[in-house]
Amino acid sequence: MEKSTHTPEYALVRAELKAARESAKLTQRALAERLGVPHSWIAKVEAGERRIDVVELCRYLQACGKVAPVGLAALGKGIIAVQVRRQGRRGRSA
Repeated sequence: MEKSTHTPEYALVRAELKAARESAKLTQRALAERLGVPHSWIAKVEAGERRIDVVELCRYLQACGKVAPVGLAALGKGIIAVQVRRQGRRGRSA
């Protein structure tokens, strides 16, 4: 099993986090200040160099003005869609 940070599903999570920050019109530094973390933490999360756990994910979304449960539900749907597409590709090539 490949590490989750190197999967299309995790790429979706990273893209959604960056989109949430950008839609809130926050720089990485401004978001880091809201979260009380170094700006490099935000950069590493968005680049996939650092994993983010579910509690951090909720805090990140909330700092961007998102309702965490709604954001998590949307991410879950997106992840399932990616998995279905991946499964479909495997089924066709087998």
